[in-house]
Amino acid sequence: MGKSKYIPYGCQSIDEQDLKAVADALTSGWLTTGPNVDEFEEAVARLSGVQYGVAVSSGTAALHAAMFAFNIKEGDEVILPPMTFAATANCVAYMGATPVFADVAPDTLLIDPVEVEKKITSKTKGIIAVDYAGSPCDYIALRKIADEHGLFLAADACHSFGGKYNGSPVGSLADITTYSFHPVKHITTAEGGMAVTDNQRYRKRMTRFRNHGINADFKERPDWFYEMEDLGFNYRISDIQCALGLSQLNKLPDWVTRRRELAAIYDRLFAEIDGITPLGKPDNVNPAFHLYVVKTDDSLRREIFSYFRKHGIGVQVHYIPVHLHPFYKKRFNTHKGMCPVAEKEYESIISLPIFPGMDNDDINRVVETARSAIAAAKG
Repeated sequence: MGKSKYIPYGCQSIDEQDLKAVADALTSGWLTTGPNVDEFEEAVARLSGVQYGVAVSSGTAALHAAMFAFNIKEGDEVILPPMTFAATANCVAYMGATPVFADVAPDTLLIDPVEVEKKITSKTKGIIAVDYAGSPCDYIALRKIADEHGLFLAADACHSFGGKYNGSPVGSLADITTYSFHPVKHITTAEGGMAVTDNQRYRKRMTRFRNHGINADFKERPDWFYEMEDLGFNYRISDIQCALGLSQLNKLPDWVTRRRELAAIYDRLFAEIDGITPLGKPDNVNPAFHLYVVKTDDSLRREIFSYFRKHGIGVQVHYIPVHLHPFYKKRFNTHKGMCPVAEKEYESIISLPIFPGMDNDDINRVVETARSAIAAAKG
């Protein structure tokens, strides 16, 4: 019998339609910012239930642009969860402001609104909610807190594109919502991201920010003259990437449906196995399942993780809590004990493979490997 194929925790799907879309873009006469960018922005905004989209070079760029739109500056504080990729906090630090970490709920690992309220000070300017693993946060509670304290509410929805909360699409729940189109996400533009909003002022600020702070792009200028109004960045995305994104977007509903089917299979099979516990699912949400995260015995996590890897299953851990990274300890004096729930749950979590290209044989292999890994770890 040949060696079993490697199953990564996430993987893009590329078909002939995608290849044709990219080839057409390459021969269209537009390589950088062109008509595909506008069309992609409009399509993603429409799917999100808002008016505007601003496409950029990455999900990180989208977060940075959002903080610029909110006019975050030195001395300000922004509350966010520690259970996220570092970019969620980095975007605050980029602006010279201070990320303040509010702990998460133990069952879902989503930011806990009760902990958010505890962290509000006179310096607090906003909240960044993170839809960890693909489940939307409690936006009703977070919106109430934001409105009561005059704060902005941003959504890092890089995990939840295509999801819903109380029947409303992700993208319509915050003042600005950000997406990532990295290859392991729900759709890909290779690298890329977008911020969506209903606020025209925010849209204008983000559009300017992605283009060096220049007040109008070349399509809007009647002649050679332009002015740089802000210190922006080159965060533009190419027409080629957006052509791929448009093609991928057509398949998003089917792909999200398949992710939900895979998660349901995992849930059913792991109900029969001691030692593996899936994350809880919040009420009133329809998750998009970017990740399928399980908890195991923290004393056995490393052995179980290594067993998976040794047997061709590309498990991962999402994430080391951001406040435990050396940069944050040095710059912001963060330390262990600040977010005890996130710290405790981090010790036990493993992300298992979930992506639309998986078949039922793949998922059965992951589950059987989990069973064997637990048995081996227990000796």
